[in-house]
Amino acid sequence: MALLHIQPVQILDAPELALYLTLKRVEEHERAGVLVAANIKTVRRLLASRFPVVSALVTPAWLEKLEPELRARPEASLPVYVAEPKLLETITGYKMHQGALAVAKIPPQPDLETLLNQSSRPLLLAAVEGIASAENLGAVVRCCAAFGAHVLVVGETCGSPFQRRAVAGSMGTIFDQPLVRVADLVGTLTDLRARGVRCLAAHPRPGAVRLAAAALRGDCCLVFGAEGPGLTPAALAACDEAVEIPMPSHMNSLNVAVAAGVFLYEATRQRC
Repeated sequence: MALLHIQPVQILDAPELALYLTLKRVEEHERAGVLVAANIKTVRRLLASRFPVVSALVTPAWLEKLEPELRARPEASLPVYVAEPKLLETITGYKMHQGALAVAKIPPQPDLETLLNQSSRPLLLAAVEGIASAENLGAVVRCCAAFGAHVLVVGETCGSPFQRRAVAGSMGTIFDQPLVRVADLVGTLTDLRARGVRCLAAHPRPGAVRLAAAALRGDCCLVFGAEGPGLTPAALAACDEAVEIPMPSHMNSLNVAVAAGVFLYEATRQRC
C-alpha cells in the first residue's frame, strides 16, 4: 500500500511538475522512459496496472474519488499533486473535462519470442507499419485488446504507442495489451512465416482474397499499413497473401483502426 505525499500546487514552475508541463514534447518523454495518462479512464487503468506510477496530478474532487486506488498502489510512496481545475487547464493547454493526470515509467517490454512462447494457440497477431497518427495507433491497440490479439507488432516506421495521445486513444488498454516494437518489420514478418505463422496483408489490390473467405483459424498475423499509402511493397512481399474488405466501388479504404477492428472481429468469429 502506497503512502501518499499530497502536495497542493499553486504555481506552474515547480520542478516536480516538469513532466506534466511537457505534454506535447513526446520525444522528451520517450527519452525519459515515461508516459502520461491524461484522462480519468486511462488514469484508472494505469492505477490498476503493473506499470510503475511516478506521480499523479489531480483536482481536489478527483483526489477524493481516486484516493483508495492511489493508496492501493504497490509503490512505497507516491507523490500526489493537487491543483484547481483552472491551473490544470493552464498546464495541459486545453480545457479539461476530467481533472486527473498521472505519470508512469514504461517497464521493459518482453521480446517477441517471449511473448509468442507465452501465448496460447492458435496465434492471433497484428502488425502495423507507417502509422504516424498517435490516435490511430492507440485505437489499433484498443482493437487488439478488444478482440484478444496475443501480440501487436509495431514496426519501426510507426510512432510510439506510449505517447500521450496513443495512450488516450487506447483508452488505457495499452497497460494490458502485449506489444513489441521491432527495428525491422519486414524481417519480423519473414521470421514469423518461417515458424508457420501466415502473414496476411490488409491491402485491397487485384487478386486480393475477400476477408470472409480468408483462412484465419490457424496461426496468423494481420498486417496493416497507414490509410493513405497503405503497406510498402517490401511489407506486401513479406506477406503470404493480400486480403480486402469488400466495399462499394466509390470507397477504397477505411481508417486503419476501423479496418483492424473488422479484421480482428472476423478472425475471432471464425475461431468461435
